[in-house]
Amino acid sequence: MDNTLFDFTEAQLSACGMVCAHLGLPGDDGEALFAYFRRPVHGFESHGNIRDFLVDSGVFTPRIFAECCAVYDAQKLAAVTPYPGIAAVLEQVLGSAVPCVVVTDACHANAVQRLDRAGLSSCFATVISPEISGAPKPDPASFFCALETLGLPAGETAVVGDSIRRDIQPAQQAGMITVYARYGDRYAAGRDGSCVPDYCAGDVAELGTILAGILDSRRRAGQSRRSGGLPPGRGGKQE
Repeated sequence: MDNTLFDFTEAQLSACGMVCAHLGLPGDDGEALFAYFRRPVHGFESHGNIRDFLVDSGVFTPRIFAECCAVYDAQKLAAVTPYPGIAAVLEQVLGSAVPCVVVTDACHANAVQRLDRAGLSSCFATVISPEISGAPKPDPASFFCALETLGLPAGETAVVGDSIRRDIQPAQQAGMITVYARYGDRYAAGRDGSCVPDYCAGDVAELGTILAGILDSRRRAGQSRRSGGLPPGRGGKQE
């Protein structure tokens, strides 16, 4: 969901900038606060990151903390905007009668809010969050939960995600087809390349082309099975 359907990193940066403006920090565009959210300490959405930032900046009070959390949450949601063309891609998939679910590490309430804000809620049958699956990514529990919800075998299900470690690797462990949404990974240049997805989308348009190809392959496989022939292979890796 985040950074695959919309640029959530940019939404967080915008929210961090609004908090810094609220605090009257001159010339701060939010990068300093955003660095706190990137730490493996409280979690990528925890208000604990704001608390730590305020304490380290020497301006913490319970009132200021509450104000900053409210400012952050409001702007983070307001800044959620779907990537241009992503709705058309989803419509293309849904038009092929393929069910879709969201697998996310966001808390369930926040995920639903963001999908509503992006106008994409109707595209997904349900949202699988750690509250539902019992474990955050990269544990594959959420992907197995999604498969159970869909009632489909792993080999006939594709995962689209912007994180190699948190999306692609666990989906491969589950035996699913993997599509790396590289366009949503701001830190793609630092990946070591040890995990190779089945497909890689450099932009939303390419994602649409890849999914259309997967759908066509599955359709032809079904026709081949019905006619008694062998289904086409999965194919090689695609850049």
